Amino acid sequence: MRAFADLLDSLIYTRSRNAKLKLIGDYLIATPDPDRGWAMAALTGDLDLPAVKPAVIRGLIEARVDPVLYRMSRDYVGDSAETVALLWPTPLVPPQESGPLAISQAVDTLNSLSRSDAPAALAAMLDRLDAEERFALLKMATGALRIGVSARLAKTALATAFGIDVEAVEEVWHGIAPPYASLFDWAEGRGAQPTAADVPVFRPFMLAHPLEDLRVSLDDYAAEWKWDGIRVQIVHVAGATRLYSRAGDDITASFPEVARDFTGIGVVDGELMVKGDAQGGALEEGGAASFNALQQRLGRKIVSAKMLADYPAFVRLYDILFDGGEDLRERPWTERRTRLERFAQSLDPERFDVSQLIEARDFTALEGIRAGARDAAIEGVMLKRRESPYVTGRRVGLWYKWKRDPLTADCVMMYAQRGSGRRSSFYSDYTFGCWTEDGELLPVGKAYSGITDEELKMLDKFVRGHTLNRFGPVREVEKTLVLEIAFDSIHESKRHKSGVAMRFPRISRIRTDKPAAEADTVVGLKRLIV
Repeated sequence: MRAFADLLDSLIYTRSRNAKLKLIGDYLIATPDPDRGWAMAALTGDLDLPAVKPAVIRGLIEARVDPVLYRMSRDYVGDSAETVALLWPTPLVPPQESGPLAISQAVDTLNSLSRSDAPAALAAMLDRLDAEERFALLKMATGALRIGVSARLAKTALATAFGIDVEAVEEVWHGIAPPYASLFDWAEGRGAQPTAADVPVFRPFMLAHPLEDLRVSLDDYAAEWKWDGIRVQIVHVAGATRLYSRAGDDITASFPEVARDFTGIGVVDGELMVKGDAQGGALEEGGAASFNALQQRLGRKIVSAKMLADYPAFVRLYDILFDGGEDLRERPWTERRTRLERFAQSLDPERFDVSQLIEARDFTALEGIRAGARDAAIEGVMLKRRESPYVTGRRVGLWYKWKRDPLTADCVMMYAQRGSGRRSSFYSDYTFGCWTEDGELLPVGKAYSGITDEELKMLDKFVRGHTLNRFGPVREVEKTLVLEIAFDSIHESKRHKSGVAMRFPRISRIRTDKPAAEADTVVGLKRLIV
């Protein structure tokens, strides 16, 4: 645990990508199996210790220190694991076990115990460790590292350290369980390269760069709509079907009807949405409802018959990676598109269709078509180079995303909450509202992005100087500051008192020039619902 604690500490204070790669690589080379495998699982978000939840950790610390002191400290520090690690008291009686605690020992112990027995075992481990090691253990246990290391970067560090291809690592990653013994055997020359044959594994998605100010020729690029659902990959091989999210999470259980009806052997890439007539709503031009309808299905491990009927899911297909056992990723987009259209003919048209291409004579004509698209399920336009292969990640010049211009509204700041990580000392999460016809201010959204560091300091100063009430980590502020909020779309919501919910709200401008009484109204926001 000591070496992993030192690694986390170094990564937190390192900004250079290359330096992070070297830190992780050096750790993996120096650390024996299976500890390094469990460390990789933690770094990539693949470590699951179901018996340890945040509430368990909170209960342990509040049994040892004044709960008020813990909550005040948590509010100041901004991170639960760090707060507990620093506050954990030295036991009056020395622990029965002493000496170094291996990562594998901690994982094996916590995985083997029931939810009722795990808290005592976790407490015994924390008693053995110093503050840095406690921080590392708690971060591992809760799966919330937040140290500026993505799963892709961790895998790249592994590949670089051992001189193997990162794409080969990605290809088999989801087919190998932690602590990845076969992967390290291959990396160090003791075993054969693992393969994904006959296993429904996830392949990393091809991603797009923002178009920004670039103009491209439609002779070289094909245009298709960018739909507002969740990106999914459907894999059917050896009689098994899996649905994966963009992050590689298995979401098959949440959408069993999609897995059931996908009968083709192969791997496809598409957008998962809910049909537009769900819950009596108007059928959209593209047959899809807004993202708000899809949210009713997300994250559900058990889906009722009523939910299946009220919010029927379907997938709009974008691309094909495998047709049967044939790998098409190196083929040009034009060929893959032809193969996708042929592949889709064998699928249930009520559950699967192919994303429509946009016919435009030139880029200027495409601009006009994009500007006129206000379908609630359309996010914008995708531009795909006709000769592009399907490659992992973002490659310049191949795919571009051209989102439609955001909507904006002037809203009044109502509440503020401390952030996490490097923002833990600032009030950086803001709840904002709009006026009703009766002059009441109702919350319509929450945002924490879109501002510079200087603007963050300014808003933090405003919150501290204009606080009306405190509710734990939340402060109610004077209703005098207007924020211009940009958002992708807005939808009706029964869960919010205002009756509306924004999609991807972010702060566009701080309107110190505008009186709060002139901010927008809830009625005005409702007019923006498509």
